[in-house]
Amino acid sequence: MTFKTPNSHACILALPAVVLVAQPAQAEANSNDPNRAAVEAGPKLTPEEAATETARILANLRALRTDNNDLKPEHEALESRSVLPTAQAPEKQIEAASKVAESGSADILGALVAIRSELAEQKRLIAGQNALIKSQSNKIRQLELHNDLIRAATPQVTSPYVMSRLRGAGIQREQLSNTAVQPGQNPDSGSDLPDAPVGEAPPEAQNIEQKVEAVPEGQGVLTPKGQFVIDPSIEYTRSSTNRLVFRGIELIPGIQIGAIEASDADRDTIIGTFAMRYGLTRRLEIEGRIPVLYRKDRIQVVQQREDQIVREIGLNATDIGDAEFSLRYQLNEPKGQNPIWVAGLRVKTDTGVSPYEIPFDSFGVATGLATGSGFWGLQPSMSFLLPSDPVVIYGGVGYLWNIERNIDRVVGEVFIGKVDPGDAINANVGFGFALNPRFSFSLGYGHNYIFSTKTELGTTLQESNDIQVGSLNFGMSYRLSERQSLSLGFKFGVTEDAPDVGITMRIPFRF
Repeated sequence: MTFKTPNSHACILALPAVVLVAQPAQAEANSNDPNRAAVEAGPKLTPEEAATETARILANLRALRTDNNDLKPEHEALESRSVLPTAQAPEKQIEAASKVAESGSADILGALVAIRSELAEQKRLIAGQNALIKSQSNKIRQLELHNDLIRAATPQVTSPYVMSRLRGAGIQREQLSNTAVQPGQNPDSGSDLPDAPVGEAPPEAQNIEQKVEAVPEGQGVLTPKGQFVIDPSIEYTRSSTNRLVFRGIELIPGIQIGAIEASDADRDTIIGTFAMRYGLTRRLEIEGRIPVLYRKDRIQVVQQREDQIVREIGLNATDIGDAEFSLRYQLNEPKGQNPIWVAGLRVKTDTGVSPYEIPFDSFGVATGLATGSGFWGLQPSMSFLLPSDPVVIYGGVGYLWNIERNIDRVVGEVFIGKVDPGDAINANVGFGFALNPRFSFSLGYGHNYIFSTKTELGTTLQESNDIQVGSLNFGMSYRLSERQSLSLGFKFGVTEDAPDVGITMRIPFRF
């Protein structure tokens, strides 16, 4: 609020004239008032003295005038109006001073009303700011108490000063009720430290997801509803086999009649897979996988018939593999330490190159490489996740049914009719552990038992041996961001028919 300086000056300039008028009346009143008899009237001023006093007051006002340029014209106008000519009669001078005083009083009253309104507004704003500051101070106090209680759970980082604050009388019960730890009935009785970690734990589902990110594909939690995941991966497998096959009879140990065949095979396989998952509901997801294979085999065959034949074959091939589609459904809701059960159904197609579609030579040795099994398959499965802090235990079983088909083809001068590939039972178990919110690892074991394959060769029915494939699994995962992570998996064969080593890298993207 800006005061009108000319009006204030007018009041000051009118003061001597008013005093001149009021002195005789004041003196008469004082003389008639017995209570004011002791008060002496001031000396009377002549017009020349009044003009001199007015000039002195104006000189003082000029010295106290501010540097506000907007008020300079008003000051100058005031000074030009305020200088009373000494030649004027005292009555005119007094009349002019009275008019100036009356106008100045009206302006002062208006200014006071405006100032009072401004002060009321300022008081209201200050009251609101004080309330906000008090609320923020309470929140800061609660946060400090929360941090002190958390530090109290770790003796090695808790200072005596913090403990004294926790035990002091300054902490009120209603303040403690707003923190993550509730006060007990008797804080002095029992242990000094809480039995469990202090603070609000992250959601259990998020903890499980972090701990099982490094487990083998298909063992983790389901995709949330409406979320889309692209999961590209690349896998390298190295396997080598040495086989000795004898077709004939053995008269005595060391003396054999028939054909002997020995083979040494080294196989390198690189599989690039493009997988997509989508959460249909909160407890159901669908997945599709399309693999592309690159195979490189080196086979050395030694056959003993009438003459010994030694052959070394190098083969390589690149083609699409068997595409897969699957559904996974969570059967129950996670509750505490109870396991989460997930049922799955996988359908495997025969889009890859079948082993019976590749060329063979006259001896029945393949001159090409297959990139698929050549059969449709259906695999139901059941898996579980068991939270057991600080780890999550996982496991599952499944049964792969390979559907038989009629090949009806001559391979190596042998007619192949109906083929019933062996079914397979698979099981795995392991655990996942999250070292921090970004890094986790897993350890586990997987085993596959493959039943024998029945094949019609001409007029006979041949049956192969059962195969057991067991491997130790190790995985680790690093979360790059909230929507992206990098996972590495390693498999080490522990049975004769298992691949020697397998390495898988996955980079899932969540949308």
